[in-house]
Amino acid sequence: MQAKAIVTDTYLDPAEISEHLKNVDYIIMASDAPKHFKDTPIHFSIFLNTSDNLPKDIQEAILDKFLDEQGISNPTELMSQLMPVGFGKSTQETPMPLLLIRPEDQRTIPHTVMFVMDFLGDSENFNEAKHNALTGWSYSYN
Repeated sequence: MQAKAIVTDTYLDPAEISEHLKNVDYIIMASDAPKHFKDTPIHFSIFLNTSDNLPKDIQEAILDKFLDEQGISNPTELMSQLMPVGFGKSTQETPMPLLLIRPEDQRTIPHTVMFVMDFLGDSENFNEAKHNALTGWSYSYN
């Protein structure tokens, strides 16, 4: 069976985003990395439900905790900062978080600001991303 691309052509509006993020601690997303990153085949994004600019020592402690809990090794290409994040509606159970990099996306897609840790790594706990080139995400609630 061939996996189909996730279609997200409609988005949560600001009020829906605010309601959706109630009781969310973080979202972790995994997808396949570009093929030339053989030692780090998985692209991870961790969306922390805060708009606070976290101090470097707190960022490092959070990242270390995620690496340990998720069995992630070889973290490289780390970007750790406040970023605009939209949420795409799809046939999936939960809205897909969308890191909005392009200025035109930031202008046209409703979003909120979250602290994002985006990096490449490896793990045996994310086989769908690593071996099947699938994207997935999981919400953690408080």
